[in-house]
Amino acid sequence: MKNLNLGKEKINKLLLAFSIPCVISMLINSIYNIVDQIFIGKGVGTLGNGATNVIFPLIIIFNASASLIGNGASAHMSLKLGEGKKEEASNIVGQAILVTFLIALILSFLSFMLLPKLVYLFGCTENVYHYALDYGRIIILGAPFMIVYTALSNIIRADGSPKYSMMMLIIGAIINIILDPIFIFVFDLGVKGGALATVIGQVVSFLISIGYLKKFKSLQLIKSNFKLDRNTLKTLSLGLSSFITQGTVLILFVFMNNVLTKYGALSKFGSDIPLSVYGVISKVNSLFISTVLGIAIGAQPIVGFNYGAGNEIRVKETFKKVLTINFLIGMFFNLIFVLFPKQIAGIFISNTDANYTLFMEFAETICRSFLLVTSLNALEITGSILIQSLGKVKKATALSFIRQIILFIPLSLTLSIVFDKGIYGILYAGCLSDTICFIIALFLIGSEYKKLGENNKEAIPQKSETKQATKGAKIIVTISREYASGGRYVGQLLAEKLGINFYDKELITLFAKESGLSAQYIHKVDEKSRKSSNDDRLFIAETKVIQKLAKKESCVIVGRCADYILKENKKVLKVFLYTDKQSKIKRATTYYGLKHENALKKINTINKSRAKHYKFYTNRDWYNFENYDLIINVDKLGVEKTADYLVHFIEKNK
Repeated sequence: MKNLNLGKEKINKLLLAFSIPCVISMLINSIYNIVDQIFIGKGVGTLGNGATNVIFPLIIIFNASASLIGNGASAHMSLKLGEGKKEEASNIVGQAILVTFLIALILSFLSFMLLPKLVYLFGCTENVYHYALDYGRIIILGAPFMIVYTALSNIIRADGSPKYSMMMLIIGAIINIILDPIFIFVFDLGVKGGALATVIGQVVSFLISIGYLKKFKSLQLIKSNFKLDRNTLKTLSLGLSSFITQGTVLILFVFMNNVLTKYGALSKFGSDIPLSVYGVISKVNSLFISTVLGIAIGAQPIVGFNYGAGNEIRVKETFKKVLTINFLIGMFFNLIFVLFPKQIAGIFISNTDANYTLFMEFAETICRSFLLVTSLNALEITGSILIQSLGKVKKATALSFIRQIILFIPLSLTLSIVFDKGIYGILYAGCLSDTICFIIALFLIGSEYKKLGENNKEAIPQKSETKQATKGAKIIVTISREYASGGRYVGQLLAEKLGINFYDKELITLFAKESGLSAQYIHKVDEKSRKSSNDDRLFIAETKVIQKLAKKESCVIVGRCADYILKENKKVLKVFLYTDKQSKIKRATTYYGLKHENALKKINTINKSRAKHYKFYTNRDWYNFENYDLIINVDKLGVEKTADYLVHFIEKNK
């Protein structure tokens, strides 16, 4: 992972490196719940499965809170790292960790106190009530640990350590799987045993996640990072889409629990069987959702970094590949649900259970109605996460909100009540809302996809051909110059007179290729004269490119600390060009279009930023003339004669 460059490496390789561990991590969260469901179903029966289903909304709340912070922090962190702002990225992570601990403790306390009322809100029946309380109270004790490690797992992946995140979750899951049968069957603890096994696994994952805090690769955490400020809200806003996505799942789950028990009581299935079966099938469906989410979230650092770096063509390529992969995964799971519903349901119930026949019949019904076109959800889930990675929270949130709230609930009530379809109307509303949401998502995602890459169609100067180096000794001239001194024009004339290559804006394409940053991003930084930030990635790329050019050919290089980068090269002539105040003002108003009253202020601002940038990377004073071989006032000779003077000096000192 240390060798992967988000701006340069092939997208396929990056997706494999980031998404596979992320998928495994997401699947492990689903497996936690499925393993409990399997052992509780076999050991306790239908009522035990119903209890885990009633408590599942609480788990969704805990995961949604962790995603709000974790996904928001990882997206914000990736954008800042893409912009080269490491200190801001450190603050984001520190704030996220602090907020995670606070929310984890508050949610756990409230859940424990309100549990007896919450289970009825979540659709609990009288038969399931005591099982739900026994299971839920223990699960809540493990909630703070789960919330913290879930949030941190997203941040750890964004830091370039998806394997660490994956192993952290795998270890916890293995412990849960080993302890489940021991506690449920050997110690005969029933639903309490399943919950206890889950919590022990979560505590272990929590301890491993905390151990990563001193191992960050792309940033360094210090005490001052752990404080809240206005950027905390920005971080949370970037995770809002993930939070609302899971929030809508929560609303859907609670709604389904309640209407299935209500309309199930009016059918041959009764109230307990639909509640239990929906919980079981939803847990299996979470494998599909986790896979799709894992690939999309794994792509977040790739999208965020390249979007922050202005490399939108790579963002567009990532979008296309992730959407294609996830749609194919959706088709695979769709076929499994439609073709093998009884085989899936049979894993969670003993064939000696009194409710076995009705349980299997309802499982077949729900898979071939509610989940009939579930593959279409892949587009909405993936698009929401990827659009969120671009920082476009409102559109991502809207996409998450459409299916569950705007479409499904009204449709299910309409079909069940108006058309008197009862429980079947609710189930068929699922596939109908999936289809409509798919069409809407196509338009929303398509509009964003078309925009990507438009900003990369810039007219950045590129070298159309390379001049032949002059015969004889190699000539390398670096020109440092004050703004509006005419230094760039002097450099161009000098290169033409010597018949060698000139590099200023022409370097942008070479820097982009070396760094993985987009040419537009580098051009923008150039125009700001590095005023807003010093980008280490860009300076490293500049150093490599300039050293290669000096080794390969004769050339004139303007700016970019070239005199310092080539300080060990004895063949380099280091020149500094300047003019007096009035000459700079005249040149700036005549050639650069500055207004006379603002010209001097603008000139001084740019020169200060150049001096500051030079100091940052060289630890030298830009105006210390000991750094240069020649210091020339351009206005004493004029631009053309200054170039002639330099040609004469070079020819004489070959």
